[in-house]
Parts: sequence; structure tokens; C-alpha cells
Amino acid sequence: MTTTPDDLIARAEQRRLTCGAKLTDVTRAKLGQFFTPAPAADLIIGLADLPDRESIRSLDAGAGTGSLTAALVARAAREAPDLKLHLTTFEVDTNVNAELTATLADCADAHPVTVDQRTDDFLVWASEQLRTGAEPQFDLAILNPPYRKIRADSPERAVLDPVGASTTNLYTAFVLLALRLLAPGGQLIAITPRSFANGTYFQKFREELLNTAALRNLHVFDKRNVVFADSEVLQENVIFRAVVGDVPSTVRISTSEGYTDRPISHDVPYEQVVSPTDPKSFIRITTDITGLKLAERVAELPASLADLELKVSTGRVVDFRTRDNLRAEHGVGMVPLLYPGHLSAGRISWPMPTGRKPNALADNIDTAPLLLPSGAYVLVKRFSTKEEPRRISAALLLPEDLPGATVAIENHLNVFHANNAGMDPQVAAGLAAFLNSAPVDQFVRLFSGHTQINAGDLRSLRYPSLEQLRLIGSRTGQSVNSGSVDPVVHDVLPGLYP
Repeated sequence: MTTTPDDLIARAEQRRLTCGAKLTDVTRAKLGQFFTPAPAADLIIGLADLPDRESIRSLDAGAGTGSLTAALVARAAREAPDLKLHLTTFEVDTNVNAELTATLADCADAHPVTVDQRTDDFLVWASEQLRTGAEPQFDLAILNPPYRKIRADSPERAVLDPVGASTTNLYTAFVLLALRLLAPGGQLIAITPRSFANGTYFQKFREELLNTAALRNLHVFDKRNVVFADSEVLQENVIFRAVVGDVPSTVRISTSEGYTDRPISHDVPYEQVVSPTDPKSFIRITTDITGLKLAERVAELPASLADLELKVSTGRVVDFRTRDNLRAEHGVGMVPLLYPGHLSAGRISWPMPTGRKPNALADNIDTAPLLLPSGAYVLVKRFSTKEEPRRISAALLLPEDLPGATVAIENHLNVFHANNAGMDPQVAAGLAAFLNSAPVDQFVRLFSGHTQINAGDLRSLRYPSLEQLRLIGSRTGQSVNSGSVDPVVHDVLPGLYP
């Protein structure tokens, strides 16, 4: 064997760069394709538990130019020369397969391997294996899966639905099918968007992942623009390792700015990452001891939203669906319409005379289902950027803030309400102040893998009691902006602060 591990990695990386430079936006969008840089591949493969001898059957689905498989073989060549590797790769892009073939040839020249290079669709092949009851075929799955939403009427959905693997994105589909093909004790290591870790969107995916395997490692990146920098990807990513078998006592969580600096790691009790009492199966990723202690303090808050007899929903007005009813200015036969831009310093600033968004909605039979009665509500922006100073921005809406007996809330806002009506104004003020407090914002930043605050995220929070919310609201009054509420919240909820 003449190919050294360093040669293997260097050649695979050059092929990745060459193919990446030729990859068009059309092909990337169609296949959801983002090739794995060599340092990232080394970090991913570094999490694998490799035996010294015998053999491992590995699966690299969506292999691209073979960066992950090359990293696996290079590591085995350095650390486990007696370990035989049975390599299976899947790649459907005909523009890439010749480069993958060359990488696999280098693998065979660097270490004892057998190779099964497949050019068919992994989703189709794996679904057929599962449909026919095939035995588990792999001991290790290494994945940088494609990232693209799956439409309800897509060919992918037609393949996935019959085997009960309905999901909303290619990356979760690849992970689910690979997981089902693992033997007992098998490992799955994947780099994916972090967004699957919480929220209702990926709840079914999390449930199967956590019911089938146990998390052993989680690695997060402080900066979202470095992992796939040459592909201009700004997604927050996470690397995770899950093992088919018993739940361990701890999960090792590590963090780094990118993939070239030395990771900082700590072990976290498993139940603090995946709570056995959480019906949503959130995966809570704490990157340091400070985060762990904050999670413990938030978990000790006494109430759920249901305990408070409150609910949270997204705003009912989807503007492009009712475009004919939008009005720039309020007038007769109209109701006030609120967008995120109407939230300012914890209160409502309406109308916006110079804004591009409408200020009103026509009041008619078509829009009646979109309206709420005038009352005291708490509004929270659904979207922010990671660079914004706050992830949660809450505002207090009171009846006197707007004219008329009803109000319309646009879909980019979450609305806290009491069964589709207003709530006690003091409770509303206290709730807005609590949401704008520093510990709540820090908690959401720690555990949210995306900059979107969904109603499901807000439902999963723990809250103060009604009495505590009233007390906070009585002290803050209507001044519930993030810059002023912490002294009051601290006085009422000292256990929430370090």
C-alpha cells in the first residue's frame, strides 16, 4: 500500500474543492448538496468508537467526493491497522461519482477495505430494505446528509410514507433510514442543522431518534459561518453521535468556534440533555456549566402555560392570503393590524406612518375568523437574527393602545391569550416582563438551534405562578422593556438568577 493517510486526506480534499467549484446553484438546490471540508470530516470521524481489530461495516449516504469515508479510513490506518473496513457509499450525482471512485481507490490503497460504491438513490434503496424486512447491515453510519425540504407531493414522500418515515427534510430522512439499518451497538454520527433539537416541527424525528438510540456526543459551533464557509452556508450546525443501545449516564458536549480550534468539552447528565418527563423530547444542548445551572433554575419555575390557563398561538393573518383586505391606513370598516415592526421597547407603536407594512385590515365576513377581541395580550416576535442582542422580544398590548373592539395579529408574531381573549392586564404585564428578562433570553439562546421562536418553544417553557406574574406586573406597570425589568423580576424570582 503506497497511499499514506495524509495523502488520502489531501487528495480527497482537493477533489472536494474541485467539485464544489463546479457545483451550480441549481444542482445544489435540487440535491441539497454541501460537501464536507476535510477538517470537519476529521472532527466528525474523531467521535467514532473504533475497535482495534476485526471489522466494521460503514455507511456513507450522500457521500459526495468521499471526504467522510476518507477520514474514516485515514483514522483506521493510523490507529487500528488490523481493523477491516467494509465501505458502502451512496451518491446519485453523476458529476461527482468519478471523483468518489478515485477517493475509494485511494482508500483501498491506504488500508484493508472492501468497497460497495452505489449510485442509486439511498432513500429508495433503504426504504426497500426496510419494506422487505432486511437484517441490519451496518455498524457505523457517517453522514453529512443533504439539506432540502420535502414537499407533501414529492417523490421522496411517496418513498418514505410506506415505511413510516414521513419527515419534512432530506437530512432527517437520511438520518432516520440510516438509523434503522444499524445493528445493535451501531453508531450514527452526523453533521446536521441544529434546528431538529427543539420545536414541534421535528418532534416525531426526535422521538424515533431517541427511542432507537441514545445520544453519546454533541458538538456545537460558536460561529455559524465557518463550517461550510466556502459554500456560503449560515446554518447553525451540530455534530451528534448516537448509539443503538442503552442510555448512558452522561452525554459529552463539546464546542468550538469552527473545526480547526481545540474543542472544549464537558460531560452532562443524560436527563439534563433529554428529560424523561418532556413530552416534546427536546434535546437541550448546554455548552458550559453556567448553562447547566441556568437550565436547572428555569426547570424549577412552578407553572406551565396550561397551569396558568393561558395559551400561545401564531398570529392568524397571513398577509399574502388576504392581500385584498390589507390597508395602509386605518379608517371606517377596518381593524388595527399588528406586525413585528409595531413592537417597540416592550410596547405597541401603532400606526407606522412611514413603514412598508399595512396598518389595518378590512373588517368583513372573510376576515372575521382572523380577529381577536380587544384586550390585554403579550406579543412575541417569531424571528430574529443570531447577531441581534436578544432572541426573545416581547411586547405588552393593552385595550387602550388601539381603537375599536377587535385587533388583527400578523403571522410573524406569537400571541399569548386566554382562550382567544385578553387576559388580566397585570398578568400580561408580568408575563411580558418575565419573557424580556435576561435569564429567559439566555435560556432560549442556549437551547434553541435556530433564530425562530415558535409557539411550541414558548409552550415548552416553565413560567412563574399567576400570583408571581401579577406581582411582577404590579411593580413594572407598563414598562416591560428588556432594559428595565430585571431588577423587578429578580426581586420576585431570586432563584432564577445566579
